[in-house]
Amino acid sequence: MSRKKLEEVADGIFMEPVPITLGDEVRIKYKGLLAEAKAEKVFLHAGYGSKWEKSIDLQMRKGRDGSWSVTINVDEPSQLNFCFRDNAQNWDNNYGRNWSYQVHTGDEVPQ
Repeated sequence: MSRKKLEEVADGIFMEPVPITLGDEVRIKYKGLLAEAKAEKVFLHAGYGSKWEKSIDLQMRKGRDGSWSVTINVDEPSQLNFCFRDNAQNWDNNYGRNWSYQVHTGDEVPQ
């Protein structure tokens, strides 16, 4: 199975697939502030809904181009929220706004 090209959804944030459907395996690539600062390790911090339910931290893999990537299985039919941190507890949370994407159930047509 060939992989699709990641879509830049925000400055330095790439995702595939977009839009997100319940059950998708979503690839996230990060080239933001922590990558630019040459962090030793970067983690994706993710959760669902307005209260960040089922929050997790996933260690990302460093690419040859200095970017970081990870895959997350989307298993909640709500809103996927995420931000990034490094091993020194420096955070990139989009200036307090984080990144949030609606998870579709496949019943509706995303716009």
